[in-house]
Amino acid sequence: MLICFQKFKCATKSIATTLLFITAMTSFGLINAAPTPADTPVPVEIAKALSGMRASGQSRLVVYGFNIYDAKLWVDTSFTPANYTKESFALELRYLRSFSGHSIAERSLKEMRKLGQVSNEKAAEWLVQMKQTFPDIRKSDQLIGIHRPDGSATFMMNGKAIGEVRDAEFNRLFFGIWLSPQSSEPKMRSELLGLSTGVRR
Repeated sequence: MLICFQKFKCATKSIATTLLFITAMTSFGLINAAPTPADTPVPVEIAKALSGMRASGQSRLVVYGFNIYDAKLWVDTSFTPANYTKESFALELRYLRSFSGHSIAERSLKEMRKLGQVSNEKAAEWLVQMKQTFPDIRKSDQLIGIHRPDGSATFMMNGKAIGEVRDAEFNRLFFGIWLSPQSSEPKMRSELLGLSTGVRR
């Protein structure tokens, strides 16, 4: 028993020494720490469309153990979550799996209808619009939605514009999937807004 205990003390001391070394190296810049959201460079397409953007937060959507996409929210210093429908911001999604554009459109509409009343006629119109806008997605593809204060939005895939929507009600519900207080993914919303990390309040 004494031998086991001594080995445990040795192992613990070794781990502690290693952690102390890594901490010191990181402090002196000899080992690069993982960048915080605020340190992340603004994607070129977002910087061209909106000025003064910085990363508010990031999150990963996991469904039944499957990684779906990494999401990142870009905002300016005046951004107010409660007033997101009248704000400039960009939502960046980096997909970790492949999906058809039609399945993305159908799932988006389902989530949008949870956030507000949408007539069957309007839902059918929006579904057609999204199926025409969103292409099939492959792993590592980047999809960006750029929202403007007038309620309009531009969508881009891998740096290329794929559509523009000037329907403010559509954009309120679409971006509400991630930003509305009634989002079906409250943890993701909190992380994107920086509420769980203290980046934003």
